[in-house]
Amino acid sequence: MPAFGSLILGQMAEPTGIGWLLHQAARWTSGPWAFVYVIVLIWMLAYCAKYDPDRGMWLWIMLLFHPFGTIAYFFIRWLPSSTLQPPKFLQRFLGGRELERKRIAAAQIGNAHQHVELGDALREIGRLKEAGDAYDRALEKDPKNLAALWGAGLVAYRLENYSTAREKLASVLEIDPSYKFGDVSLTYANTLLKLNENEAAQTHLEQHTKRWRHPESLYRLAEIHAQNGEPKAARELLQGLIMDVDASPKAISRKFYFWKGRAKRLIRKLPAA
Repeated sequence: MPAFGSLILGQMAEPTGIGWLLHQAARWTSGPWAFVYVIVLIWMLAYCAKYDPDRGMWLWIMLLFHPFGTIAYFFIRWLPSSTLQPPKFLQRFLGGRELERKRIAAAQIGNAHQHVELGDALREIGRLKEAGDAYDRALEKDPKNLAALWGAGLVAYRLENYSTAREKLASVLEIDPSYKFGDVSLTYANTLLKLNENEAAQTHLEQHTKRWRHPESLYRLAEIHAQNGEPKAARELLQGLIMDVDASPKAISRKFYFWKGRAKRLIRKLPAA
């Protein structure tokens, strides 16, 4: 009996059910995994605050329910809509050698293609000023290089240099209006909006949406109609956006749920027709 009692006192039963889940949560939020968890938490919080239309709910879930809220957000919200790219600080850490290889190739070979590759690599890790310089060097070699013009325009847009962005993007569209399957055209429309050229943006988006029904392009055009006091036209575009997303294959529709959510909210704000 004493031996049995000692065994009971000396050993703790393995947790099961809720206890096991709480035990795993403690492992994730303390010890060697704590650093990894904090990085993932910050990553998900930043992504949610910037992009998620339901950020008000999900931010609280992630902040209050550790680590299950973060894990749930990763699988339910981030994963379906992401391109599976790690955060920029991690890309910088992991891609240093590849970046240096492209820098050497640009210096030694020096063709427009090598400078574009370097610009793309720099842009992907957020070094926009350096990326812009690389694209400019590519354009010195080949002023009509579409990839360089697109890269330079995109960098200028992200740096909020909208006049330069408009010039570069317009040059791409003059050469190939369908370049990047409408991405250039959509960025050009957004540039016009940033420059408060709403009438030109509306004209461009009306043509754009006849060819490409990007959810964002439909939403932007609906916003313009709403601002112009045309709720019926805005509502029709937003309802079309929602139907397009709902009719898409699940893998595609998940990538556009942000725009679907924004469309629903804008519809609720529109005055009755």
